[in-house]
Amino acid sequence: MAEPYEIILKLLLGTLLGGIIGFERQTHGRAAGFRTQLLVCVACVLLMIISENYYVKGSLTPQFMRIDPTRIAAGAMTGVGFLGAGVILKTGLSIQGLTTAACIWIVSAIGLAIGAGQYLAGISGFAITFFSLWGLRIMEVRMPRLIYRYVTIITDDSGDERTVTLPFLKKGFRIVRMDYAMAPREKEKTFIFTVTTRDPASIKEVVDEVVGLTVTKRIEVKS
Repeated sequence: MAEPYEIILKLLLGTLLGGIIGFERQTHGRAAGFRTQLLVCVACVLLMIISENYYVKGSLTPQFMRIDPTRIAAGAMTGVGFLGAGVILKTGLSIQGLTTAACIWIVSAIGLAIGAGQYLAGISGFAITFFSLWGLRIMEVRMPRLIYRYVTIITDDSGDERTVTLPFLKKGFRIVRMDYAMAPREKEKTFIFTVTTRDPASIKEVVDEVVGLTVTKRIEVKS
């Protein structure tokens, strides 16, 4: 059975590691920030301490009910999954909060490792997590990547695909998907397509050019 000083050490270490990761999330304006990550980590440390104590008591005292410590850990991870789902938000066509949800999950795993006395594993997991959040963020900003935009253009009945897509093609955009909708009574055509680019600044120039077309009634661009 763990000594009182070891229990306090585990809880304090879980508080420190979970708090640091939470602070990083808080500084970037995420929903699950400092207090959430800290409490998740401490809760998992505490659950692992309780499950280990029950396991030790069951081993030393035959009449005491034996408990598999891994079952409580598995239950903790299931509960944390619900917390992670709560921070994932779908805004328009984009999804936000996946990294924060992953943080809650890894923080719970770090807490379980600390609670089980696996200090090396817990601290190593913390170091990797913090590096991926802080260090890789700098690399990610500098990495070239494709940017997707979802475009909807409504024209009069004289509009055609070549007319509405030519401004995008001239600026180096690539059309990856095209859908159509027609409203004969309203004499309107709707072009719904997806474009990719590596230069996000050029989208405004293209929108201005499309708006200037005589056939254009409305344009909508989503990320």
